[in-house]
Amino acid sequence: MPKEPGKVPRIAAGIAAKIERGVYAPGSPLPSVPELQAAEGIAYQTAREVYGLLEDQGLIFTRRGKGTYVSLVLSKVLRDSTSRYLPSMRSEGGAVGAFDAEIRRLGLVYKPLPTVIARERPPKRVADLLGLHHATKALKRERIMPVTLPGNEDVSEVVQLATSWFPPDVADHCPSLEEQNTGPGGSKSRLAEAGYAQVRLREEIEVRPPSEEEAAALNIPAGQAVLEITHKGLSADGRIVELSLHVMPRTKWKLAYEWVIGS
Repeated sequence: MPKEPGKVPRIAAGIAAKIERGVYAPGSPLPSVPELQAAEGIAYQTAREVYGLLEDQGLIFTRRGKGTYVSLVLSKVLRDSTSRYLPSMRSEGGAVGAFDAEIRRLGLVYKPLPTVIARERPPKRVADLLGLHHATKALKRERIMPVTLPGNEDVSEVVQLATSWFPPDVADHCPSLEEQNTGPGGSKSRLAEAGYAQVRLREEIEVRPPSEEEAAALNIPAGQAVLEITHKGLSADGRIVELSLHVMPRTKWKLAYEWVIGS
């Protein structure tokens, strides 16, 4: 006879089934850990493990001090790098950049937090890629990127962290990069208008554990892996004019690429 699943996977599967059927809709609150403990007649730690398993599956998220909720992103965000940076895609429906456009296609709303904008020394890896002296200050745009449901901003879920770096001379010629809202099409459109059009892109992807700060910002368990995408935007002369580091929960994103191969 097949072995009966343990309490944790059995109870988690029951909650997951209710989420799939829409009994628990995206963004809806779930019972607290003590309430789940009482309802299932289980130990407090067992109840925590049930929610931990569902969180690791990307079905729920917890906001410290506010409770546990069904994830807003039950279908993964499709990041199709083959087309996401085309001008028409970045500004589709009035979107401010590729991320905003992707979120709109899921029927969700990107509710940006204030962007941290500063001129400071980048990490050595970034400085090396941008060809900067270690003491040179570059322009940084650092974002925590949550999404909400249309008409309901009470519950939000962070699905990406992004830090973009721009060489100082590029930033000097493109002052809109130091504004909170860079306008339709985002930074790439403003750079093109300033004479720094990106004609070639290169991305490197790494799967790694999050830092403590990243796990806290993304509201994910410290043991849950993240995807880090190093995105390089190169101008016609081969110079990197924008370097972006995107950190994303592995449970929330699907990456797609397509290219033509020669004979």
